This record gives sequence, structure tokens and C-alpha cells, in this order.
Amino acid sequence: MSVTINQKRPLHLFEGFGVELEYAIVRQDSLDIYPIADKVLEHQAGKIVNEVALNGLAWSNELVLHVIELKTNGPVTELVNLGTEFQKQVSDINSILSTFEACLMPGAMHPWMNPLQSVELWPHEYNPIYEAYNRIFNCSGHGWSNLQSTHLNLPFYGDDEFAKLHAALRIVLPLIPAMAASSPIADAQRKPFLNYRMEAYRTNSLRIPSITGLIVPEAIFTRDDYQSHILDKMYRDISPYDTDEILQEEWLNSRGLMPRWDRNAIEVRVMDIQEFPGADLAILEWIVALTKAFVNEVWSSHDEQKNWGESELYPILLATIEEGERAVIEDRRFLKMFGMNRSSMKAGEICPAAFQRLKEIEPFSAESDAHLDLIFREGTLANRILNSLPKSFNRRELQNTYHQLCNSLQLGKAFIP
Repeated sequence: MSVTINQKRPLHLFEGFGVELEYAIVRQDSLDIYPIADKVLEHQAGKIVNEVALNGLAWSNELVLHVIELKTNGPVTELVNLGTEFQKQVSDINSILSTFEACLMPGAMHPWMNPLQSVELWPHEYNPIYEAYNRIFNCSGHGWSNLQSTHLNLPFYGDDEFAKLHAALRIVLPLIPAMAASSPIADAQRKPFLNYRMEAYRTNSLRIPSITGLIVPEAIFTRDDYQSHILDKMYRDISPYDTDEILQEEWLNSRGLMPRWDRNAIEVRVMDIQEFPGADLAILEWIVALTKAFVNEVWSSHDEQKNWGESELYPILLATIEEGERAVIEDRRFLKMFGMNRSSMKAGEICPAAFQRLKEIEPFSAESDAHLDLIFREGTLANRILNSLPKSFNRRELQNTYHQLCNSLQLGKAFIP
């Protein structure tokens, strides 16, 4: 099992990993959202708390009361076997929820909730932060209240390591939806995006555009430059709306890659939650291996990686948000970054080709290897969800698919229609 690291010294590149998984809480019968995250935490801790630690993991609240997060309780030494511990605790939470006739639902968006009518914010400790977000941005909407994602935290030490990690992750980021999209449905309708969560997320802070930027972060590679060009600008822009300075912290940053200077890590926020923890960990292994290849200059130099503006990477990300693995990438220079001398490739061709090369450098765990092969063969979870439904589907058919997804989560099995 992965061991939680007692941080007596700074962690360097790839010496530790932090993982966060978010799930919706729903009623067992109707699968409607059920805002009882506080009751789950109270059941486990004996009182209402924001977080409770268990066997190297932790359960915690989120912005809305129908979402609960499972996460590593600090960085762990490796990703291998971490999915097994997450799976055990998913079952533990479901056991508690069963007493309320509720369960956890996977997938990055609830397929039919109305976020304009049925959302309750976390009302306990830290509520002033959530109320400030709600006052400024109106958290009634998909971009705030209907988002479940997987986050990966990767450590760095000093500007040199930050520069290498940030440059590498900026190249990897646009391909992540081609592996991890799981949100093709909202408002009980098929959306024109396989990753509708990211489409909603990238537009949720339009009132203050500097908070999200273009999701792909700017080509900035030192802490001082990041503070002056990104963080200070955000704080200035929000200050007229946030006179009490409640939100003027580094976590206000909503780019797809968030440097967390308080923990010397970069948080990757572009991945939709999958159907069971082992699937999330498989994709995270792929992301880490690909990032490590760029840090080690396997296909391209650090200077080449740094020489990409966010406006050049942004169209590639938009394509994978919309079409997932079927997105066609026609940027020869981008393909060359992966050692591919082609003028055009689908994202769903780049990802498995990179996977085969990565396996020659360092083997993946057997479980992750198998699930990644399933994704390459059967498609992203978003496409598997759509393949389980008729072209025109009704609420009953949609409920049936999501009951199967809830069952996949409880059993720790891949969803294959």
C-alpha cells in the first residue's frame, strides 16, 4: 500500500503524490441529489466537522452539501495500490449512506439536477468563504454546483523544479480530457461536449476573467513572476467585490494547473471523476508517466516545452473538451513534442501511442495497464455512457445507465455498456 509521507524535508519531483476524488451523494431510488455530506461526516466523527482522517485518507466537505471528497491525508509515496484503499472507503461511505437510503454517484456531472433550484451550500465552518463565492459569482449553476473532479498534486522544490514541472504539465494538460471525459450529459440532455464539466468550469468566473485565464496557464516559470503576473492581478481584480479580503488567497486561482506555494505542489484540475477509483488511478498513472517523460526530455527539451503560449495550447484543449479522444489535432509542432512526425492525429491516437512508449521506460501497474487498454479500446467514460443510451433517451433510460454507474462504483468495476 502507498505510505503517507511524514514531511520532515521538502519533496522533490515525483517523490510524492496527492489525490482527491469528488462524488455526488444521491438517493438510492431516484438518484436525485441528496444534500447530506455533513451527516456522513458527523456519523464518522461523532460531530459535524469539515474533515475526518481514516487509514491514510481523509473525507471532507466541498462547496455544496451533496458532494463529498475523498483524498490522501497528505502526500503518499506512490500511486500503485492507492485505488484499493480508496475503493474500501467508498464502500464505507456507501454503508453509512445506506442508512439514509442514499449512495455515491460517479461521473463528473449529475445528469439531471437543476442547479438553479436544488443546491445547498455547505452551511458549517468555512461557510463565509462559500457565501463570498456565491455573492460574487452566484454558485447556482453547473459551473459551480454540478462539478465532480479528480485532482492530482505533484511536488516541486524551488524555481528550477517548478519550471520543469509547470512546463511539462502545460503540454500534457490539453490531452487529459481525451482520456478522462465523463460528463456528456446535463439537464437530462446530451450536451455538445464530452467534457461538459470543463466547458462549464472554464466559463464560471467570467465576471473576473483573470481567475481562470484560459485554463491552460501562462508560460510563467518562477514564483516571483507568478505572484506578480497572476496572483496579484487576481487579487486586484476581485478586491472591489471582496472588500473583506476573504477570497484573496492562492486557492482563488482556477486555472487547470494551480501552483500551491503553501504546499510546494502543482494541482492538476482538468480530470473528470471516473466510474471507480481504480479507473482514476490508472489515468493518473498515465498523466504522471507522461509528465515525467517531458521532465526527463524524452521527446522534447525544456526550452521547447517552455516556448508554448497559452493561446497556442488553448485550442487543443477546447477540441478535447468537446470531442474527447475523437478530437483531431492538426498542430504539427504539438505532435512533434511527443516524438510524432505527423501533420494530423486524433487525440485518441496520440494517447495510446504515448502509452506504449511510456511502458518501455517504466512499467505501469497491472490494474492500471488493463484499465488504460480498456479506455483505448472502448473509449472514454463519456463515450461509454453515450453508447449505453439510445440516440433519443428518456429519464428512465438515463436513470438505468446511472444506476449501473453507481453499481460500478460500489463494486469497483469498469463500466462497459
